[in-house]
Amino acid sequence: MTSLAKPWSPSSILLALGGAIVAGIGVYFIFLRPSLLAEDIRYIGLSAAEVAETGPRLGAWLTQVFRVLGGYALATGFLTLALAATSFRERRPIAVVGAFIGGAASIGLMTVVNFAIGSDFKWLLFGCASVWALSFVAFWAEAAVARSGAHSPNLTNHKGSET
Repeated sequence: MTSLAKPWSPSSILLALGGAIVAGIGVYFIFLRPSLLAEDIRYIGLSAAEVAETGPRLGAWLTQVFRVLGGYALATGFLTLALAATSFRERRPIAVVGAFIGGAASIGLMTVVNFAIGSDFKWLLFGCASVWALSFVAFWAEAAVARSGAHSPNLTNHKGSET
């Protein structure tokens, strides 16, 4: 196998970190998330008696729902890592579009919904989404630096003497 010619830039490192975070969220949803959090019960307005009555059936179903959601998050995270290590790192436009849409539809939407429902985890998710967003800020900053370097006057000729 050959290594990529492009080095790891801050933008590709941030995108890879964002992918690792989303994968971690997936692992949490698959293996650790309880079927109902205290914030879930608060949001849907159930009483203790109603939770006790429907809890076992609802809990068993929600466990399966969260496993599926976790699988999608885990897959999205790993695909984001792969994208960061390859096409995004090579600065291919389609990779940037894919990373933007994928992040907006995954960690971006999750963060917006958690703010909408007043989740206890909204600020944690905001931090996670910020890593993803910062990868694009870094990507555009890197492009601006590259453009400014490409247009700067060359003060030396090919032999190294001043022109």
